[in-house]
Amino acid sequence: MSKYESTLSQNDIVGESEAKKAEYERLINQFISYINEAKYYEAHEALEEIWFPRRFEDNVEMKLIKGFINAAVSFELIKRGRPESSQRVWKNFEKYIILLGTFESPHNSRYKELDLFLREKKRELTSNP
Repeated sequence: MSKYESTLSQNDIVGESEAKKAEYERLINQFISYINEAKYYEAHEALEEIWFPRRFEDNVEMKLIKGFINAAVSFELIKRGRPESSQRVWKNFEKYIILLGTFESPHNSRYKELDLFLREKKRELTSNP
């Protein structure tokens, strides 16, 4: 299995098996843990396990996942002292977050939590010079 291959396949997000749901939850929880530890690059990598194998699909849910990945990248850029680049990447998060709630997914409540969590983290990171 390559770096970005995942046990999650094209049809796994909606109508997914219990094992796939558990893997998905594990990756979301890992993403949150890494964000809390200021390991933003690792957070980005966690969600790429979901997104990368499906990146060429015209799938709203994958676009939203891409937005969450962009939030982690934005935080990494803040950490590296590149606020202008961070803001450009954050705009990609904002572009995709409007998709929240426009599709059915067993993970919609987690996505809403992630949205609030990431916005609060952004406020924390940008309010401290």
